[in-house]
Amino acid sequence: MGRAAFRERSEYHHALTPMNPRDDAMTIPKKVRLVEVGPRDGLQNEKQPISVADKVRLVDDLTAAGLGYVEVGSFVSPKWVPQMAGSAEVFAQIQRKPGVTYAALAPNMKGFEAALEAGVKEVAVFAAASEAFSQKNINCSIAESLARFVPVVEAARAQGISVRGYVSCVLGCPYEGEVPAEQVAAVAAELFAMGCYEVSLGDTIGTGNAGATRHLFEVVGAQVPRDKLAGHFHDTYGQAVANIYASLLEGISVFDSSVAGLGGCPYAKGATGNVATEDVLYLMNGLGIETGIDLDKLAAAGQRICAVLGKDNGSRVARAILARAG
Repeated sequence: MGRAAFRERSEYHHALTPMNPRDDAMTIPKKVRLVEVGPRDGLQNEKQPISVADKVRLVDDLTAAGLGYVEVGSFVSPKWVPQMAGSAEVFAQIQRKPGVTYAALAPNMKGFEAALEAGVKEVAVFAAASEAFSQKNINCSIAESLARFVPVVEAARAQGISVRGYVSCVLGCPYEGEVPAEQVAAVAAELFAMGCYEVSLGDTIGTGNAGATRHLFEVVGAQVPRDKLAGHFHDTYGQAVANIYASLLEGISVFDSSVAGLGGCPYAKGATGNVATEDVLYLMNGLGIETGIDLDKLAAAGQRICAVLGKDNGSRVARAILARAG
């Protein structure tokens, strides 16, 4: 299916079943955990070099703002992701706070062993819900990628290290177009059965909407417990916050986000960054949902890294807060 046809297919936009507002309020979690992916997913595709010191400052700023989970770096080949080459140094220099999870991507045994040596206590692995994306992104089929994770998960279990799973392209693929929710569910179920304690579903190119998001969690939630699922949304079409609200209505209480909206997908033309952590936090605050994060400190952290990168802040909420502060 061509990309234009994908964009035009009306049936892709699932209808949202009207609900009684009181019913909605009853399903929304009282507490949400935000998984900060800015230092890894947010920075990995930046072209200019970023010093270890700047990465360390970012991580420390984020935890000082109250974030309890930060994805610090990635143990992958520097040939493919040169920006992550200094991840071990970053782990060595950050000020580790009690109760905070400092995680890293470790998609194979070599990466896991490097993460273990760096003192990482939680790792993440990633698969795609689209065969074409899997082939173009990691040069193997979905089944082959899942098979690679088995020894990683087994080794992690032996060392008492938690493993989190990612599934990309859950609401659309730049090569295949629509991705059936049942296909996403099958991959997520394999990761969960393998031993991933939580599976994050990623709208990699940001084409999802609220109706499609609810349908996705209805289908995947039938195979993986909803309290073991997370949402990871990109904001290409400006729908990420709406999709997070839709996820809340489905009982999802864990969301990945990136300070200042850093990041993107190099495999999808026009795909913008991850949803900004500041924007997600503003939503949660408005709903009275507990996060433990200080919005003003978070906005300041995002602005500092944007200054280092020489780029505009991608968070609308942060821009408003900073403008007000003057």
